[in-house]
Amino acid sequence: MMSDFNITVQYFAILAERVGCREADRSCAAESTVATLLDALAAQHQIVKELRDVLAVAVNDHLVGPEHALQQGDCVGLLPPVSGG
Repeated sequence: MMSDFNITVQYFAILAERVGCREADRSCAAESTVATLLDALAAQHQIVKELRDVLAVAVNDHLVGPEHALQQGDCVGLLPPVSGG
C-alpha cells in the first residue's frame, strides 16, 4: 500500500506575489500527478486557477506534462507565462 508523501512547491513571478510565498511544503496523496497537484492548488489559490492552462511545470528542474507522477521529495516549480517588451 502506498502512503502520502511530501514535496516542495515553488511559485515564481506573479504566482509568488499572489500566493504570498515563494516556496511551500505540501503533502500529496499516493499516486499524485502534476495534474492532481494543480487541481488542488487551483482550489486553494485563485491565481493558480486563472493561470492553470498556461503554466509550465518543472519537477526537479525538468519541464514535465500533467501526467508526470510525483514522488517523495520532488521540487515542483510553477512557472507562469513571461511577457516582455
